[in-house]
Amino acid sequence: MDNLSRFALFVQVVETGSFVAAGRQLGISASAVGKSVTRLEERLGVSLFRRSTRSISLTEEGEIFLNHCRRILTEIDDIELELSRRMKQPKGKLKITMPLVNQLLLPVLAKFGERFPEIELDLDFSDRIVDVVNEGFDAAVRTGDLSDSRLMTRRLGTFRMMLVAAPAYLAAQGRPDSATELADHACLRHKWLHSGKLEDWPIDNCDIQIPTTIVSNNIEALIYFVRDGRGIACLPDFAVRDDIANGDLVHILPDDITNVGTFRILWPASKHMSPRIRALVDFMVSTMATSFVAQGEMPSTRLRKQQKMEKLPS
Repeated sequence: MDNLSRFALFVQVVETGSFVAAGRQLGISASAVGKSVTRLEERLGVSLFRRSTRSISLTEEGEIFLNHCRRILTEIDDIELELSRRMKQPKGKLKITMPLVNQLLLPVLAKFGERFPEIELDLDFSDRIVDVVNEGFDAAVRTGDLSDSRLMTRRLGTFRMMLVAAPAYLAAQGRPDSATELADHACLRHKWLHSGKLEDWPIDNCDIQIPTTIVSNNIEALIYFVRDGRGIACLPDFAVRDDIANGDLVHILPDDITNVGTFRILWPASKHMSPRIRALVDFMVSTMATSFVAQGEMPSTRLRKQQKMEKLPS
């Protein structure tokens, strides 16, 4: 292992807080990490870490060495970014984490792959809370208002949840006239994959116990069952708008759910934004914003305001 690799490994150990975590992210064993750090200490003639059975912490010399390592690695990154800017076509690997909303995101990613064939996409679909920086992601798409001062963000668009059912189900079971009547219907519920908890239905001014007939952690499964007339589901508008337009599903109780959610793309804050991340951000903002405007969810004046790059509050 050359000196530069040892410097990067040392910084990784500091940022993750243990040899085990650093090894997991680097794809090597904790033992190999420990041996590399030991060889680095022997070469420098100082101890960089105080070690105990439960934790490690930096020595005074380790703090000094850390500052130098970070400066060196940052300067190398700056050189690579400067050279990358001279390339007409962005290339390299992008590790991206996205929520489990394939209907909305997969077409956009397919178009991005066509536009930038030299960018390799490494996709992680999950609804869990991720640490974008420490888990090594280049970008993340998430919903809601996130707060992390280490990240930059741009809005992609808004969506709302909708109660939907198949015409055949409503013909057989009747159409509810109020949210309280949902207690007498078959309800198809979504549960979060990372926690196993049922997602609440954001019904305004109504505190009722939503019954459960079918539970799934996959939105596509719920769409299938609701189309099949198995009950009522609460789903995002982008997932069911085509079904509503062609009459396969009916939007019910439209005035009882008025919440609006926000899709954002986030990436680690940096003095220099890599060409491939910039390409991804700009492409997703322009492509998805057009889609949301077509749905009537985001007027153009609001769109221009929301596309402004912002830093998340700490």
